[in-house]
Amino acid sequence: MDRKKFLKNSLGLLGASLILPKVISSCSSDDDVITNENSNGSSGGSTSESCSVWPTETEGPFPTITPSSYVRTNIVGDRTGVAATISIEIQNANDNCEPIENMIVDIWHCDKDGNYSQYGGTGMQPTNYQSYNFLRGRQVTSSEGKVEFTTIFPGWYMSRATHIHVHVYNASGTSIKVTQIAFPEGSNSAVVIVNNATDYGYTKGMSGYTYNANDNVFSDDTSGQQIATVSGSLSEGFTIAANIKVSV
Repeated sequence: MDRKKFLKNSLGLLGASLILPKVISSCSSDDDVITNENSNGSSGGSTSESCSVWPTETEGPFPTITPSSYVRTNIVGDRTGVAATISIEIQNANDNCEPIENMIVDIWHCDKDGNYSQYGGTGMQPTNYQSYNFLRGRQVTSSEGKVEFTTIFPGWYMSRATHIHVHVYNASGTSIKVTQIAFPEGSNSAVVIVNNATDYGYTKGMSGYTYNANDNVFSDDTSGQQIATVSGSLSEGFTIAANIKVSV
């Protein structure tokens, strides 16, 4: 496959046929590969973690409007960037972290430029995307407690580290947990590699970036519980995995 062209309007290309994460744009000649990276050096989201409930975080300022309308696996919409798969497992902290079936999971995150759909035209987000619905989705966990979303690697915006919002409900629709997923950092991290990947349309780099330690949401997460496991490469896409522990 010719990966030298930056692809546009990638929703059709990232449909049911996308089993493994692929590129939504051109690739660099020296592609860095990240293998099971997180801040604790473990190979999986829960390998080195205790079975404790994840912190509750703010849902705003850009929560999904009528999230029940966005039951879908592919949440790319018309966005372009480095391909990514978000893989989340919901676990019961009251039952030795056993996976929980039939939990409703909503996610949303910004695009490569730091913008959210359904909002904009204000000082907080000058670009107006109020009529767009990209990078938002809902799924129900499998018997293994898992959901997966096809997306792009999130960018960042001023005062926040790269992150993904998650809202978990039980099968009857009662809210169980609102939280956020953080990303590993470091000179060879996926966050640095992607945000310097100008061939893929990421133009901000890391100048002015807010790191987890200074982020108003993640700065108190000293154990790194909320930091995802990230693996993959620019050319093949990244997998962002997190085991979110809730109390039910």
